[in-house]
Amino acid sequence: MAAYKPVVVQACPKLGEKITQDTLYWRGYKTPVQIKEFGAVNKIDFCPVPPYNYAVTASSRIHIYGRYSQEPIKTFSRFRDAAYCASYRDDGRLLVAGSEDGSISLFDVSGKAPLRQFEGHTKPVHLAGFLSDKYRIFSGGDDYSSNLWDIPSATNIISYSEHTDYVRCGCASKVNADVFITGSYDHTVKLFDARTKSSVLTIEHGHPVESVLLFPSGGLLVSAGGRYVKVWDVLKGGQLLVSLKNHHKTVTCLCLNSSGQRLLSGSLDRHVKIYSTTSYKVVHSFNYATSILSLALSPEDETIVVGMTNGVLNVKHRKPEEKNENSQKKRQPAYRTYVKGRTYMPKQEDFCVSKPVKHVLRKYDKLLRSFQSSKALDAVMEPPIMLHTPEVTVAVMQELHRRGTLRSALAGRDEKQVNLLLTFVARHLSACGWAVSNS
Repeated sequence: MAAYKPVVVQACPKLGEKITQDTLYWRGYKTPVQIKEFGAVNKIDFCPVPPYNYAVTASSRIHIYGRYSQEPIKTFSRFRDAAYCASYRDDGRLLVAGSEDGSISLFDVSGKAPLRQFEGHTKPVHLAGFLSDKYRIFSGGDDYSSNLWDIPSATNIISYSEHTDYVRCGCASKVNADVFITGSYDHTVKLFDARTKSSVLTIEHGHPVESVLLFPSGGLLVSAGGRYVKVWDVLKGGQLLVSLKNHHKTVTCLCLNSSGQRLLSGSLDRHVKIYSTTSYKVVHSFNYATSILSLALSPEDETIVVGMTNGVLNVKHRKPEEKNENSQKKRQPAYRTYVKGRTYMPKQEDFCVSKPVKHVLRKYDKLLRSFQSSKALDAVMEPPIMLHTPEVTVAVMQELHRRGTLRSALAGRDEKQVNLLLTFVARHLSACGWAVSNS
């Protein structure tokens, strides 16, 4: 009697994730550290100078964290109500923040009490930052106004009232000390020059603007609002270059990496998308547990910090790269160890002993060998096999069809088993539908 030949299961190609240099790079961040804040984290800002501490604004407090600290190393809590948008000056010595009561506070990072209080807004201030000359502050509030302040005299230099809804975001140009940008819920982004009495450029984003970002060169502007991230050419009068729609909920925050080659966006859909700034295609994505409100990347791209609506601060650090010195110190086997025996040629008097290979049959093969068609089909209709290795089920069905016993294997089954079989066939119709239809 001829030996039984096991069922040949056709190997199907599996589509895996395409591994790119970006995938390897962004996967290099360690398991995140979770820090609980007192409220939703509305702003994260890294100090531009070493040791790259970062300020976290949540509820009525501003916490300063060290790069690897899980407890705040400093706290500013002298706010009567909620605090917003704490931002560092370029030298890392001063910190400015808005508040729910409409005031703007200026802090010395080494002190505790505010150095200056700027009063002028009549409603909450969600935007406050420094111009690149370091001696002026720009702000935006829910009273629809955008103001410019002088730090030494604590006076209002100029006030703009061109927006028709809340001013919630903005940024300053690093190239021109007189230029700053604001984004509003009136769907517009406005570019202001402190030397003029009105805005220089108005851009229609099309949705309430949640975040704006200016490239270091000052030529490109990124705005986020609704599900869209849009890139504009400022030098060409605000011409739209590209519109990205990779999120399925409101985009709330933007940031650039240190080289400006990667753009990051966070959204209420719990995702952080990373785009290439040359092709504007998504090169990687991070998933989080809750909706994202704020996002920041350290100046050396060593740390990613994400703030969420539930008050959790998610901190990821890059794994340190292995030094070549350590790898060289490890003793490597000698070259002859690898090539030993490879060139040996058997001689005529040599006797070759081969170990017999034992073939272990699967359960369905054993049942097929004993001609138990119905039980063999039952064995491959189990959920683990149907879900994870459907090609095995298809192979057994094809073998039963080849033997002409598929009809008898299907006979006598109840409604539940037939429903399970039809569901499987409908899901994998191209592979096994012909076997069932011909039975």
